[in-house]
Amino acid sequence: MSGQTLTDRIAAAQYSLTGSEVSRAVCKATTHEQTAPKKKHMEYLIQASQDQTNVNVPQMVDTLMERVGNASWVVVFKALITTHHLMVHGHEKFLQLLSSRNTLFNLSNFLDKTGSHGFDMSTFIRRYGRYLNEKSFAYRQMSFDFVRVKKGAEGAMRTMTVEKLLKGMPILQSQIDALLDFEVQPKDLNNGVINACFLLLFKDLIKLYACYNDGIINLLEKFFQMKRSQCKDGLEIYKRFLTRMTRVSDFFKIAEQMGIDKNDIPELTQVRIIHRCRSVLSFGMILFWIRHLPMKRGSERVHKPLHSKSFRDAQSEKKLTGGANWTPQVAPTSWGTPGASMVSTASLRTCTHIWLNKAI
Repeated sequence: MSGQTLTDRIAAAQYSLTGSEVSRAVCKATTHEQTAPKKKHMEYLIQASQDQTNVNVPQMVDTLMERVGNASWVVVFKALITTHHLMVHGHEKFLQLLSSRNTLFNLSNFLDKTGSHGFDMSTFIRRYGRYLNEKSFAYRQMSFDFVRVKKGAEGAMRTMTVEKLLKGMPILQSQIDALLDFEVQPKDLNNGVINACFLLLFKDLIKLYACYNDGIINLLEKFFQMKRSQCKDGLEIYKRFLTRMTRVSDFFKIAEQMGIDKNDIPELTQVRIIHRCRSVLSFGMILFWIRHLPMKRGSERVHKPLHSKSFRDAQSEKKLTGGANWTPQVAPTSWGTPGASMVSTASLRTCTHIWLNKAI
């Protein structure tokens, strides 16, 4: 199908008669043409979302929701793409309005039965709708968009407190999961509509993964400050992080196959990052058990005296490194009773750095 249909022209004319230029632009961006929404209509809507005085942004949202309710897969797909584009590039008020709605894209049962192509595309529409729902939900929970938020050393995920980080990381993981669940293959990218969708998802994933890395770095840096329950939550977050790296890499491979410039695709230095994370967190687990979980000896609850091979190895490291931070302490044989010698927390951190340097 090429060109606008009679239905498209009638809908645009109706909005022109009512004087709603924004609704008309939405209609123009979501025609039955199997091409990406036109750039001029997208730019107009982005600019309109910035004008809070003269433009009715809630009406813009309502018109998009109306188009999402269409029976044609092309119209629905393009309405979702337009919405996604505005979530990323439009005024934040648009995202606030979307996230304030109790229900957003209820597309779990959407199916275009007009042909085999519509049947195939309906699957991706349902998955895309779920991702946009997760994106909106994440904004509602965090009060910021992971895609738009500042990244890097001074970014939101690197400067979060432990409590906020443990709350925010599962939400971010759910959004990334919803994106990766799109599960498109190169053979499915066979028209301009789904290609436009894939490009938006690709750009989102780059920024989401940057946030994800920032969060993991912050988690590692704060691991020694966490409480017992927080350590458990942190380790679960880390384990889920490892499983997602492969899926993210696979998504980027598809992007490369579709002709996206290699320079635009982040290189995941997976082995080096994973070795570093595993070393720190494995030793963090040892610290967790030593600090929080007592061991039993007969009827007493005691900490294990460090006269084991690990302690002798640590003393050997002391000779090699100068051992300025190794301070012998008295270990409790129960909770508070003096007993065998223990290594301090500072010593364990020193050993962590030694082990980390060997691992990488």
